[in-house]
Amino acid sequence: MKRILAQARKELTQIFRDKLTVALALLLPLILLVMYGYAISFSVKDVALYVADFDQTPRSRAYIEALAASHTFRLVSLPQGLTADDALAAEAVRAVVTIPPDFGRAVVRGQHAEIQWVLDATDANTANILRGHATAITQAFVAQQGWQAASAPPPVNAEIRLWYNPGSESNKYIGPGVIAVVLALFPPLLAALALSREHEHKTILQVYVSSISAREFILGKALAYFVIALLEWVLVVALGMLLFGLRFAGDPTPFFLGSLVYLFCCVAFGVMAGAAIDNQAAAIQAVATVCFLLSFLLSGFIFPLSNIPSGIRWIAYVVPARYFIEITRDAFVRGSGWAAVWPSIAALSLLGAFFFFTAWRKMRHMQIEV
Repeated sequence: MKRILAQARKELTQIFRDKLTVALALLLPLILLVMYGYAISFSVKDVALYVADFDQTPRSRAYIEALAASHTFRLVSLPQGLTADDALAAEAVRAVVTIPPDFGRAVVRGQHAEIQWVLDATDANTANILRGHATAITQAFVAQQGWQAASAPPPVNAEIRLWYNPGSESNKYIGPGVIAVVLALFPPLLAALALSREHEHKTILQVYVSSISAREFILGKALAYFVIALLEWVLVVALGMLLFGLRFAGDPTPFFLGSLVYLFCCVAFGVMAGAAIDNQAAAIQAVATVCFLLSFLLSGFIFPLSNIPSGIRWIAYVVPARYFIEITRDAFVRGSGWAAVWPSIAALSLLGAFFFFTAWRKMRHMQIEV
């Protein structure tokens, strides 16, 4: 145990002597967290909307006022010399509403009144969200006017409640995922660089001729970078809760234990990569590909796992961030507790043990402990 602690203390001493490494370890995760916090959002707001009102009646103006009161749309005028189609093509507007000349008359007579919406569907997801908002605004406007068409009760009425996140705040979905993805990159990157640097500079030979065993050497390295990862976790979670407005929805103990297991899993992967790769550039590529790219795309961070093609969905089972995202979203949004997240904690434990065992097997040719 003394040799393990000595190895960890030596590693921490080297880290804190290098100011650039300290900045990489503690500041870059926070910068990345802030960038994700402001760059990624599923909320659609302030969309440029042009309204062509060919009716010019109090009813058409009331509908335009309803659109202007929405946080989703921002009423704009067409740029000089451009038609509505040209403005859509030039991305000067994202939606065009056309109110026909007989709109008010049709409403007064109880006839079917139509309003045309043209949406820029270059981004299909945004277009679907805008279509839903346009439908909701129109239905609310009709009901507010008290027209007969709206007052007739439908044969089936669905009362919908949004559970766990009633305000549909995208931050509560994005925030926990950002915490997991940021922590998936930096702890394994630092651990992999430390080990691959020793191979590349041949300083590993000093370890080979010493009395320290492979198990003690790997544990010492992992312990040092686990301490660094724990510091990163404290900073990232604190800033994430402040930035995204996250609060614990239930028992926080599964989150704390799951965080410890996740950090060990990430550090163990970095140690495994550093033990297997003796080139720093290659180690960076390996960690960036596995720990960042896969964590970004195949963890459920942005896309639900059910939307990923089944041919590659199986890869998600070996991505640690996938399980930690489930833990963080349960802690900050759902609040189900141990019953919901214990399989994820168990999966992280198995992955961490596998990564550590693989690193030990790679280094086991070192001198046996005496």
